Amino acid sequence: MRVLVRCCWGPLPGGGGCAGRRQSPQWRSLVGLSGSSGGEDGRGARVREKPPWRVLFFGTDQFARETLRALHAASGILNVHPSCLPRWRGPAPIIHTVLHGDTVAGVTIMQIRPKRFDVGPILKQETVPVPPKSTTKDLEAVLSRLGANMLISILKNLPESLNNGRQQPAEGVTHAPKISAATSCIKWEEQTSEQIFRLHCAIGNIIPLQTLWVNSTIKLLDLVEVNSSVLTDPKLTGQAVIPGSVIYHRQSQILLVCCKDGWIGVRSVMLKKTLTATDFYNGYLHPWYQKNSQAQPSQCRFQTLRLPLKKKQKKKIVAVQ
Repeated sequence: MRVLVRCCWGPLPGGGGCAGRRQSPQWRSLVGLSGSSGGEDGRGARVREKPPWRVLFFGTDQFARETLRALHAASGILNVHPSCLPRWRGPAPIIHTVLHGDTVAGVTIMQIRPKRFDVGPILKQETVPVPPKSTTKDLEAVLSRLGANMLISILKNLPESLNNGRQQPAEGVTHAPKISAATSCIKWEEQTSEQIFRLHCAIGNIIPLQTLWVNSTIKLLDLVEVNSSVLTDPKLTGQAVIPGSVIYHRQSQILLVCCKDGWIGVRSVMLKKTLTATDFYNGYLHPWYQKNSQAQPSQCRFQTLRLPLKKKQKKKIVAVQ
């Protein structure tokens, strides 16, 4: 969410505020104050002694351009960005922090420059460690609290904060583009178990990871790392398997799926409805083995889901007579 801060260092209606310049007509219209000192009920406008700034929040392109220009002309636009800029510029910084296994995250309060986001001067920046196995939801909660406190500290002394802004370094720039449904499609032959688990932590609460099971899309809801005691099971070491192969591990009651470099555990899935690993084994996996008794275990596997590319819609031209 973008935060716009408009300073008004002149006196407020009714004599409040700092001495000096008067407020502009544009600012009066922005905050809903009339130019007269009295309203319809005969009372004067409410006096505000402090603070000499206003904060507006917006998240749509429909926000009035004139309003943005009026705000930007005074003190500019502040952005609370949940990364240590210039790392992870873009719309999905927290997701990419988790997805790439960063051990340090942070929040940057910065000024926005026209036409380009996330490149303006840094007013304040703080870092926090990322605990192992953190999800995007976990990290978002931590950074939200941190960012709110940082913004309050900036606004308490905004002029000095603006004067002390520093330019972002040219090195260390990375980008955090939006994620899509295609991001959730696991590539068993290409991704390691660590990459798949991080992908689940990064986007699992937004878009569940997806794969193919016997030509049907199946969502993997709860993924876990596989411990060493499970990996020594003769069922895993005594046969040749290929990426995507699915084995039910009865002792831990999880599905084990072979990845590029090892195994990932799955506790629950969604196929028509939510199923535990045991439910999936009893309802689908075991019947498959009974029906294909001569098949090798490697033939019973998840396959990479290939989503169709979205076609660009052509704009229709309607002639008006």
